[in-house]
Amino acid sequence: MTYAKRISGLKSSAIREILKITERPGIISFAGGLPAPELFPLKEVATAVQRLFSKYGPSVLQYSLTEGLGRLREKISRMLDPNTGRIGVGNIIITQGSQQGLDLVAKLYLDEGDVVFTENPSYLGALQSFRLFQAEVRPVPSDENGIRTDSLIKALQDERPAFIYLMPNFQNPTGISLSLERRRQLVEIVKERDLVVVEDDPYGALRFSGEKLPSLFELGGAGNFIYLSSFSKTIAPGLRVAYVAAEEEVIGKLAVLKQGTDLQTNTLGQYLVSEYLESGDYREHIGLLRKTYAYRRDCMLSAMERHFPETVTWNRPEGGMFLWVKLPDGSDAAELLPRCLERNVAFVPGREFFPDGSGENTIRLNFSNADPENIEEGIGRMGEVMKPMSG
Repeated sequence: MTYAKRISGLKSSAIREILKITERPGIISFAGGLPAPELFPLKEVATAVQRLFSKYGPSVLQYSLTEGLGRLREKISRMLDPNTGRIGVGNIIITQGSQQGLDLVAKLYLDEGDVVFTENPSYLGALQSFRLFQAEVRPVPSDENGIRTDSLIKALQDERPAFIYLMPNFQNPTGISLSLERRRQLVEIVKERDLVVVEDDPYGALRFSGEKLPSLFELGGAGNFIYLSSFSKTIAPGLRVAYVAAEEEVIGKLAVLKQGTDLQTNTLGQYLVSEYLESGDYREHIGLLRKTYAYRRDCMLSAMERHFPETVTWNRPEGGMFLWVKLPDGSDAAELLPRCLERNVAFVPGREFFPDGSGENTIRLNFSNADPENIEEGIGRMGEVMKPMSG
């Protein structure tokens, strides 16, 4: 059969392939970026559904606007801009998860051969989406404070990207956040050169410590910045309710693209999220997530201190769902994975997240979807496998 040319270089997500393995009984998985299912607000959601049917009747199961449910978009606009009123319903479109937002933005901006700047490493789902539209991904060096603005300025001297893709808060895969100083520098660079930045922020609400930082969208405004976020990590991923915020012209074009994709995001899910936000339960639920995930992060950090060799290092993110581990130079995490799977513990080798193919000695660990007992046991098993790295 003859397929579209853009399909020729497409390959399955390494994470999705690893997740297939983790479904077998007895596996302790630190691989997927999964929220804890035991924390899903089942009772509150069930109650909200009953209220919806009583209040709105059949309309909660009917087709709705491509841009999304008006009352939900209004709530989101107030969340993003509670004071100035610069962001309104017309600046928001509801999507089927943030991944659809990435897909729509890529459709809007990318032609074959266009360039996208990203952090190095960067979110694998975004890299897949950009490559599907045959873009060239150019990684810009990052450090413990996020993307290096000096390296970005240097890269911009050579070429102008269709857009810059960033995850400033508790980045997937590293858990690193872009510092306030870098955020301000980045906004200045972008404004000065009239660039487009796609800001992906699914983890921003999951801050455990440190001061909340303003988004790039907040600092720079809708003109140059497109903001994506989701309720997948804060309510439940199965609802597939997320959103894109941007200037009205961009939202209008995304709506036309979405019409040709799925017509609209599921109506019941939108009503449900809107009702849950309105009930006041959402804020309490976020507090529970922060407390639980902070404890699990600390459990994992403590277990790593006890079980991992001194030659292995890692970071301590202030929120999110991931830890970033570095093995000794010359090590290959992809070779370590099969030996860990033999011990029934799984992780994601970091190389998959590097557009330039580096990062062989890095590992992403997820702490949100494992209870403390499994964290202790799983990290202990990994430590046993890592013993030859002791030096």
